[in-house]
Amino acid sequence: MKKNFLAIATLVVAGALTMTSCKKEKGCTDSSILVTNYNPDAEEDDGSCTYRYELKSGEVAVEKNITSNTTWTADKVWVLPSRIAVESGATLTIEAGTVIKGVEGTGANASALVVAQGAKLMANGTASAPIIFTTTEDDITSGSVTGSMDAAANGKWGGLIILGKAPISADAATAQIEGIPASDVNGLYGGSDAADNSGVITYVSVRHGGANIGEGNEINGITFGGVGSGTTVNHIEVVGNQDDGVEFFGGTVNVNDVIVMNAGDDAIDGDQAYAGTIDNFVVVCGDDTDHAFEIDGAEGSSVAEMTVKNGTVIGSSAAELGQLRDSAMIHMQDIFFVAFNDTTGGRGDLSFKDSGSETNFAEGRTTFSGLEVANNAAITWPIEKILKDGIDTHGTMVDLGSQTVGADLTEFGASWSWAGAAATAALLP
Repeated sequence: MKKNFLAIATLVVAGALTMTSCKKEKGCTDSSILVTNYNPDAEEDDGSCTYRYELKSGEVAVEKNITSNTTWTADKVWVLPSRIAVESGATLTIEAGTVIKGVEGTGANASALVVAQGAKLMANGTASAPIIFTTTEDDITSGSVTGSMDAAANGKWGGLIILGKAPISADAATAQIEGIPASDVNGLYGGSDAADNSGVITYVSVRHGGANIGEGNEINGITFGGVGSGTTVNHIEVVGNQDDGVEFFGGTVNVNDVIVMNAGDDAIDGDQAYAGTIDNFVVVCGDDTDHAFEIDGAEGSSVAEMTVKNGTVIGSSAAELGQLRDSAMIHMQDIFFVAFNDTTGGRGDLSFKDSGSETNFAEGRTTFSGLEVANNAAITWPIEKILKDGIDTHGTMVDLGSQTVGADLTEFGASWSWAGAAATAALLP
C-alpha cells in the first residue's frame, strides 16, 4: 500500500526559497517578497524573523486580505506568503484549473487562506481542471494533477479554513478557530444560521499543509468552522497534512466525495456537535495517521448527530480505525475497513473512549449499520477485537473483493485527484 502511494513522486531536496539569516531583509527586488514567518532553518525563533521568497515566472503574490470581489485566474500561480483572509462581504472566485501555493513557514503568520464569516469562496473546480492548493516547494502547474512532492510530505504551509455562521456547541455561540491567532477577528465562527452559505468548493485538492503556528497547534488540511448547509462542498481531497485531514467544528454543511490520504493526525475529525453528513469518502491512512475517525461530542449545551456513510477506510501499521469520545453522537453506515493493523495496544480498532459515548450508543443517538471488515490473511481476529464495545454486532468479516459496501471509487478519478492519478486500483491493496 505504501509503495503504491508514496513512490509516485520525487521529494524535492532543493526548495524554492532563497534563505537569508534570521533578520529582516530590506530592499526586495520586483521579483521577490518578504515572508513574515520566521525562517524554519534559523538558529533562533524570536517570532519576528523573515526571509526572501523569489517569485517564479507566472507567480503572483497575494500580500493583503481580500476586501472586495476578486478572481484568481488559472493562467497564474497565486502565492500566499502569509495568512490571507477573504473578509466579510467579499467573494473570492477561483477559476477551474488554478494552482495556489503557500510559502513555507511556521508561527502565527503561517501561510493559509481563511474565508471569514460573511465572505464566500467560489472555488468551482471541475473533474478535468481541479483547483490545487499546495506549497511553493511543489513544482506543479495548472493542468497537472501530481507534482514534485512525496505524498507524505507535510507541514510545508498552512491550509484552507472556511468559517461560517451556523450553530456550534461551544462555551459561547461564537468561537475563535484553532490555527488562527485570537487577535484576528477573521478567525471567528459560529452563530444561529443553519443554512448559512460560504460558497462553493468542488474538485479541490489541498496538499502538504499543516504548518505549526504554536506548540501543538497545527492547521488542518481543510477546516470547516460553523459552516452552514447552504454551502456546496463535493470532490475534495487532502494529501499529506501534518495535522487532521478534514475537521468540522460544529456547523451543518453536507460534504460528498472526500478523500484524505496520509494525514499526520486524524483523517476525519468531528467536533462541537457537527450536524452534517459526509457521503462517499475514502481514507488512506499513512505511517503517521493517528485515527481514521476522531469524533468528539458537544462542548456546550446544544447537541447534534453527524452522519458518515458509504466509505472505504484503508488502515496502516500505525493507525487506529476510529475513536468516539466526549459523548460523541454519530451514525456510521455502509463502511468498508481494509488493511487494519494489529489491535494490541489499543490500535487498529473502532471503539468508545468514554461512558458518555457508550450511553449514546445504548440509547440510539449513535448507530452503526452495514460495517464490513476485510479478513486479514496474516492474523485471524474475531470481529469484536476490531469493532469493539458492541459495535461488532453491526458488522461482518468479509474476504477482500467480496465486500458489498464502501465508497464509489469512480468519483476519485485520475483527472482531478492525486489518489486517482496514482492509480485508483491502489485504493484497495
